[in-house]
Amino acid sequence: MQAELEEIRKDAREKLKEAKDTADIERVRQKFLGRKGVLARQMKMLGTLAPDEKRAAGKLANELKEKISAQLSVRLEELREVKSGGKDGAPFDVTLPGKKQPVGKLHPITQTIILIEKIFGELGFRSVRGPEIETEFYNFEALNTPGDHPARDEQDSFYIDKGILLRTQTSPVQIRVMEREKPPVRIVASGKCFRRDATDASHSPMFHQVEGLLVDEEVTFGDLKGVLGVFLERMFGADVKTRFRPDFFPFTEPSADVSISCIICGGKGCSSCGGSGWIEILGAGMVDPEVFKKVNYDPEKYVGFAFGMGVERIAMLKYGINDIRLFFENDMRFLSQF
Repeated sequence: MQAELEEIRKDAREKLKEAKDTADIERVRQKFLGRKGVLARQMKMLGTLAPDEKRAAGKLANELKEKISAQLSVRLEELREVKSGGKDGAPFDVTLPGKKQPVGKLHPITQTIILIEKIFGELGFRSVRGPEIETEFYNFEALNTPGDHPARDEQDSFYIDKGILLRTQTSPVQIRVMEREKPPVRIVASGKCFRRDATDASHSPMFHQVEGLLVDEEVTFGDLKGVLGVFLERMFGADVKTRFRPDFFPFTEPSADVSISCIICGGKGCSSCGGSGWIEILGAGMVDPEVFKKVNYDPEKYVGFAFGMGVERIAMLKYGINDIRLFFENDMRFLSQF
C-alpha cells in the first residue's frame, strides 16, 4: 500500500502543476481529497490489512492527505497572484488610476497631550506614566486626603474592590515616582482618569489629565508662576495673560487656581468667559509637607510645586470646541478636522 500512496502523491503533484485556474484546482481536490476520491478509497482498504500494517499505512495516508491539502492552498495562491498581476504574473498597468488610501491621524486629545508634553519637555520635565487602577493609599492617603474627606466617598469614584479603584487623577504617579527616586524630580504625568460624573457638554466619567511636579531645594512659588506662564503662552499665544487666585487642594499649600485671559474676547468679557474676561484653566500650588512625609522626603530640606490640568479642557479652548462629548463619539466628520 505504501507504493500505491507514493504513486498517488506523484500524480497529485503533476495534476497541480498542470492546473491553470481555480476550476482545475477544485477538480484536483475532488479527485484526491473528495468523499469518493482516491485517498478515500485507500482509507477504506485499510480494514483488509494486518494491525501493524494498518497503523503504518493509516499514518502515511493521513500525512499524504495533509500534504496534498497544503499543496492545493499554495497552488491556489499562486494562481490568484497570476490573475491579479502579482509577482508571478504580468506587470501592473501603471496607466490605471490608483486607489486612494485613507491617511490616519492622531486623535485631538492625543495631539494635545503630545503638545503639552513637548512644551514641558523643553522646560526640563520628563514624561512618565502610571497604572489606571490604583489603591486608596496612592490615590488619596499619600496625597493628604484622609478617609473622612468628601473625595473618598464611593459615589465619587469607581471602586473595583475594597480599597481598589480607577484613579480619579494622575497625582498617584507623582507619589510612585517620589517613592523610588530622590530629588531633584521634574516630571509631567498624563493619562486617563475616572470619576462618577454625569455626562454633559463639559463633563465625562472618563477624561484625561496632565499633572506636573518639581521637587528640589529652594523652589519658590515664583518658579511655579514662571513655568506655568511660559507654558500658557506657548499653548495659547504670547498675548495671553495669567491670573493666580487662592484656592484649596489637599496636597498643596498654598494652592491656587490659574486662569487665562479669554482667548475669545481678549479679556473684554463675553458669553464664553461669563463676562469676566477670564477662563479657569488649571490648579496648582506648593507641595504640602505632609505629602513629602509619605514618601520619606525631608520637608525641612526639600520644597516643590505641583500643577494639574484637564486635557479636554485645554483642547476645547485651543480648538474652539464647545462639547466634550465630541471627543468620544468617534464621528469622523469631527475627528478629520484635526
